[in-house]
Amino acid sequence: MIEVIGVRFQPGGKVYSFLAGKHRFAVGDLVITEMARGMECGEVVTANRKIPKSAAAAPLKPILRPATREDRRILEANRKREARAFQVCQQKIAYRKLKMNLVHVECTFDNSKLLFYFTAENRIDFRELVKDLAAVFRTRIELRQIGVRDKAKLLGGIGICGREFCCKCHLPDFQSVSIRMAKEQGLSLNSSKISGCCGRLMCCLKYEQNVYEELLRITPKNGALVVMKDGTTGKVCESNPLTGDLKVMPEGADVPIKTTRDAVSLLCDGKIKVNPAERKALREFEGK
Repeated sequence: MIEVIGVRFQPGGKVYSFLAGKHRFAVGDLVITEMARGMECGEVVTANRKIPKSAAAAPLKPILRPATREDRRILEANRKREARAFQVCQQKIAYRKLKMNLVHVECTFDNSKLLFYFTAENRIDFRELVKDLAAVFRTRIELRQIGVRDKAKLLGGIGICGREFCCKCHLPDFQSVSIRMAKEQGLSLNSSKISGCCGRLMCCLKYEQNVYEELLRITPKNGALVVMKDGTTGKVCESNPLTGDLKVMPEGADVPIKTTRDAVSLLCDGKIKVNPAERKALREFEGK
């Protein structure tokens, strides 16, 4: 068994596991670690816990030390440097007349690099801009072009649900979302109602998709021929996968009958097809 903690370096970002060593950490503590781009300061989001050594995905790095008062002072200085770098970069972009929108500036903990995140409709030749910034800050400069979803994750905001963006508060990675999900969930296909502030389909469409797929599998679709418990046949004219409620138009009738998916059986080539709920009950009965 090894003792590990979970550390996050950006709000809503990926959680990395590190060896806790002899230290005891609580959620919210700041720690200094070694990452690919150098020393970094992160926040503990998962306190000490023991896991089997075989459960570790890769050899884990140890925590260098808990953040000291000097480390916190460096963090504060870095935040001020980022604010100044943001202003200077905007001025240089305007001077160079580049068609790009600066989104965020990040300074590494050891001051070895400044990262500038921006959005643009097309590819930008920013070589001269990099030279301008390097001349001012005397450090390594890196510019990264990001998409609108990454911009929303970096800046954050309030969605149409009244809550903070999912990508900002708890989603470490973006999930694949398609218009098919909105169709299967019976949502309006009006782009303004199913799109987030980033202009892309809302990430939350993915949350209930597995449930909808299962309910749609066991619920007769509109137009399906069914047989009710009294032997009456009819066609489904309305269905609600979530509640299981159906409206069936019997043959020769003008008014539909309200029923449920568990109270009907599908007709397949003139034969009754047992629905999944009945099949499960039949198997349980035969097994006794």
